[in-house]
Amino acid sequence: MELRQIKYFMEVAKEEHVTEAAYRLHVAQSAVSRQIAKLEEELGVDLFLREGRNVKLTFAGKVFLQHIQSAMNEIDKAVAAVNDYLNPEAGKIRLGFPTSLATKTLPRVISAFRKQYTDIGFDFHQGSNKELRELVADGEIDLAFVSPVPEETADIGTKIFFSEDMRALLPVHHPLSKQKQVNLRDLIEDQFVLFREGYDMRKLVVEACQQVSFEPKVAFESEDIYTIKGLVEAGLGVTLLPETILADQTPLGTVSLPVVVPAVTRTVGVVYTKKRSLPPTEKMFYHFLIDYYHRINQFRL
Repeated sequence: MELRQIKYFMEVAKEEHVTEAAYRLHVAQSAVSRQIAKLEEELGVDLFLREGRNVKLTFAGKVFLQHIQSAMNEIDKAVAAVNDYLNPEAGKIRLGFPTSLATKTLPRVISAFRKQYTDIGFDFHQGSNKELRELVADGEIDLAFVSPVPEETADIGTKIFFSEDMRALLPVHHPLSKQKQVNLRDLIEDQFVLFREGYDMRKLVVEACQQVSFEPKVAFESEDIYTIKGLVEAGLGVTLLPETILADQTPLGTVSLPVVVPAVTRTVGVVYTKKRSLPPTEKMFYHFLIDYYHRINQFRL
């Protein structure tokens, strides 16, 4: 079984048409047909059903495709890893991040990194903390920013870079909008705008409310930070958001106030798998992050 045969098979399965697959592969149709026939002969089973000019995967073909895709992903990773070892400063970083870090934290650190390593590319994956941890555990990505940072496990390692306060975001006409600070219990009668179920940012707010003996009344849910801020600006509820998100981007129709009871903070950092070593390019980025936030934290002190 040759790698070429596998690539031809996957392209035909994708296009469901030998001629189209050959066009995409920049080879003759006869070459594709010949290699597919050799592959079927070696496996001892038909992989495709011929329907005129089109083809469809047989059940055996579907089973083979499912497993061979995983194998090809590993081969691609192996080739990328070798290339990284040859030149780690020209590789690609597969990086995950949540919505709450997309507007300020992530762009700043990527900008600082690219000033030193201009040839390194990024492949971004956005999702909830839970989704990002699963992507790291499954090997789909190697490193993910998360907030709040979860507990370390036997398979997943963590690194906290900094902590920040959560602030209450209120509509400008809210009865408490003129105060200098807010006790979270003062919002017991308000409706809340929160992240959807499954997002750790939602859990953080709910647990803070529970500390002062109430369950927040959730009026609206979203996974988009701009939507959440927009709903608050429209007077449809209140929320708690990290100070970095609100420092330069508080909507005009809102006010943000520090929460003094209880003190609500979130940690920001990364998760990575312990089951395998980080590829050279990702490892270089990880150590850059450690140095970058060490310098920033020293400046804050």
